Amino acid sequence: MNDNPMETFRKEAPAVADAFDGLIKALIAQEGLDHKTRQLIYIAMKASAGDAMAVRAHIPMAVAAGATRAEVSGAVLMTLTVSGIRGVVTCLPEVAGYFEQKGR
Repeated sequence: MNDNPMETFRKEAPAVADAFDGLIKALIAQEGLDHKTRQLIYIAMKASAGDAMAVRAHIPMAVAAGATRAEVSGAVLMTLTVSGIRGVVTCLPEVAGYFEQKGR
């Protein structure tokens, strides 16, 4: 079994995966928000849903765009009053683990 859900998605539904990739590219091309801000918003939205796997995938992208540990943690913490504790307790450990592993 493949451990990467996006690879499974691509294998099982290549045309749909290609369409999804096109949607992502169109969203990235939108003006108005810089890449770091987009990544932080995405992390907050996925944390709000308790999606630790997506948060884990987007932390390095946010860091590559210039986000700090405090900014990434802050994005997760912002979900507390909207979505409750679930996202914080499932996703904040991902943030801490990433930065601890990187020695930051």
